[in-house]
Amino acid sequence: MKLYRILFILFSFCFTSLNSQILEPVKWNFHSEQIEENKYELVFIADIDPNWAIYSKTVDEGGPIATTFYFTESSNYKLIGEVVEDSINMVTQNDLVFDMVVSKFYNQAIFRQKVEIINYDNPVSGGFEFMTCDDTQCLAPEIIDFKFNLSNKVLESDVKETISINQNNLEKNNLILYGFLPTDIKKSKVNCSNSSANTTTVSSPTKTLFNIFGLGFIGGLLALLTPCVFPMIPLTVSFFTKKNDNTNGYSNAILYGVFIVLVYLILSIPFHLLDSVNPDILNDISTNVYLNIFFFIIFLLFAFSFFGYYELSLPSSWVDKSAKRESAGGIIGIFFMALTLAIVSFSCTGPILGSLLAGSISNDSAAWELTAGMGGFGLALGLPFAVFAMFPNMLESLPKSGGWLNTIKVSLGFIELALALKFLSNADLVAHWGIIKIEVFLILWFIIFLLMAIYLFGKIQFPNEIKPKNISFTRAVFALLSLGFALYLASGLIYNKQTQSYRALSLLSGLAPPLGYSYLAPKECPNNLNCFKDLKSGIEYAKKSNKPILLDFTGYACVNCRKMEEHVWPLKQVDSAIRENYVLISLYVDDKKILPDNEQLLVARTNGKGVRKLINYGHKWAYFQAQYFKTNSQPYYILYDPNSNEILNNPVGYTPDEEEYLAFLNCGLEAFKNN
Repeated sequence: MKLYRILFILFSFCFTSLNSQILEPVKWNFHSEQIEENKYELVFIADIDPNWAIYSKTVDEGGPIATTFYFTESSNYKLIGEVVEDSINMVTQNDLVFDMVVSKFYNQAIFRQKVEIINYDNPVSGGFEFMTCDDTQCLAPEIIDFKFNLSNKVLESDVKETISINQNNLEKNNLILYGFLPTDIKKSKVNCSNSSANTTTVSSPTKTLFNIFGLGFIGGLLALLTPCVFPMIPLTVSFFTKKNDNTNGYSNAILYGVFIVLVYLILSIPFHLLDSVNPDILNDISTNVYLNIFFFIIFLLFAFSFFGYYELSLPSSWVDKSAKRESAGGIIGIFFMALTLAIVSFSCTGPILGSLLAGSISNDSAAWELTAGMGGFGLALGLPFAVFAMFPNMLESLPKSGGWLNTIKVSLGFIELALALKFLSNADLVAHWGIIKIEVFLILWFIIFLLMAIYLFGKIQFPNEIKPKNISFTRAVFALLSLGFALYLASGLIYNKQTQSYRALSLLSGLAPPLGYSYLAPKECPNNLNCFKDLKSGIEYAKKSNKPILLDFTGYACVNCRKMEEHVWPLKQVDSAIRENYVLISLYVDDKKILPDNEQLLVARTNGKGVRKLINYGHKWAYFQAQYFKTNSQPYYILYDPNSNEILNNPVGYTPDEEEYLAFLNCGLEAFKNN
C-alpha cells in the first residue's frame, strides 16, 4: 500500500500546483510579547482551514515535511532555547497518506521562540518551511520569511515576503527600470482593415504538446531498438503467456504497458513543482551556464557509452530491490516489473530521456511539454510489450537480435555527441564567451556526421564490434543520408550577399548559434537589421523618428526565436516592413550579464506574493514581459506606440506563416497612423 501513498502524494503536488484555483488553506500571523527586559517571545500562529493540517516540528524520516524554523545568524540577538510548539490542537495518529504515525495540527498551530536582544537597531529575521495536507491532497512545501523589528515592538513582516518595501517604492523601481508603469499601457481601439491580423495570437500550446508527444514517441521507438530493450520483448512476453491463462495474460499485459507509461510520467512531476514556484524558473534553469556545461559533459558520457567504451547503468541495488518486489504478485508485482525494465534499460534509454529533458526545459510550458514527451516515450516503449503479450504469434515476425542493434546504438552516440555541442553553444551564447560561433559549430557538426557516415559504410569500428563483411541496404541508405546531412551542414558556410550573412539552414534553426554570432561576418542584430537591446534608448529613438516599436522578447537559447529571425524576417516583404517602418527593440530574457548596482532593484513578484530582486538583464526583461504584458513565452512580438503607450494590435508569438506575420505588421502600422 505504501506505493500507492507515494504516487498519491506526487500527483497531488503536481495537479494542485497547476490548478487554476490557488489554494491557501494556512494563513500565518506573527507578533512579539515582551517577557523581561531585553527578552521577548516571538509567536507564530497558523490559522488552518477545516480538514487541513500542518505537521509538527518532529517527523520521522520518510514522512511529510516537518515544520522547520531557522534564524539568520547575528550578533544583535541571542536565541533562548529552541522553537516550542503548543500541544493544543495537536493530534498524533496514523497518517493515511504517508502510512505512518505522525503529529499534526488542525484548526490552529502556535510556535514560540524566546530571544534576548543585544542591539535593537537590527531586526530578528529568518524563515520557516511547512507542508499542509487534507484527506485528498497535499500542497507543495512552502517557505515563508519573517522579520521582527523589536525597537518599537512593531512587526515588520509580510507573511509571504519579508523585505520591507511599500508599493510606492515598487512603482518607483519600475519607473527607474523601464520609464513607465504597467498601468500606463493601453490597448488601441483601432480596427485594422485586415481583420485576421487582429485575431493573431500565440500558437496553440495544445499543438505543441502533440508535437512533443510525437517526438517522445519516436524516441521511445528508438530506445526499443537498442540492445538493452529489444531482447527483453520475447522474455517478457513469455512470462505473461506461460504464467497466466489467456484472460489474466491479456489484462496483465495491458497493465504492464500502462505501468511502463506511468513510470516515465512520474519522472516529470518534480518539474511541475518547480514551474509552480516561479513561472520563469525553468527558463532560468535551461539557460544556466553551469547547467548547460553539465549537460555537455553528461551528453559526452552518454555518447562514449553508446560507442561501447564503457557501460552506464543505475546502481545494481536499485535493480535488486525492484526485482524482489516483483515476487509480490498481482498489481504490485506487475508495477515493479515495469520499474525494473526502466532501471535495467537505463544505459540505452537514459541518453534519449536526457535529450527529451534538456529539450523540454528550454521551452515555454516546459513542465507540460516534458510530461507529454515522457508520455509519448513510455507509450512507445510499453505498447509493444503489451501487444506482443496479447498476441504472442506476432513475435515470429520480429527480426532476430544481432549486430544491427549495436549499429543503431552507435549511431545514436554520434547524435548525442552533436547534441552535447548544442549545450556548450548555449553556455557560450548566454555567458558571451565568443568561442562556439556559427563557423565553429557548423564545422564540428559536419565532422561528426561525416564520421557517422564513414562508420555506417563500415570503415570505422568501435570496441566489441566486428567489421561487417557486407553492408546491408538499410545501413547503406542511412550512411548516404548521414553524408548528405554533412554536406548540407557545409552549405551553411556559404555567404549570402543579400543578407550579408551565412546561408540560413532551416533544419538547424534554434540548434545552431544565430547567424550573426560569427567570426567572419558578425552582426549585432538579426538579418543585419538596426536594433536596440535597451528599452529606454529604443523608445527615445522611436519618439524622435516618429515610428512604432516592434518589441521583440527573445532569448539566446530560444529555438523558435531563431526560426523567426532566420526564415521569416529575411523574407523580402517582412524585411522591408520591419526595416522601413519599425524601431526594433530585442530584449533577451535569458541574458546572464549582471545588471549595474543601481538597477539591481526589488520588484513585485508576478504572482502578487511578495517581492524579488533583479540580478541580471535576463531577470530584468523577463520580469518586464511577465509583469507588463502578462506572458512569459518567447518569441513574443508586441507592436507599440511610444508616444501614447498603446499596444497597437494583438501581440503574436511564433508565427512562421509569412502572410500572417506580414498582416500583423501592417495592422500595427495602420493603427499607428490612425492614432
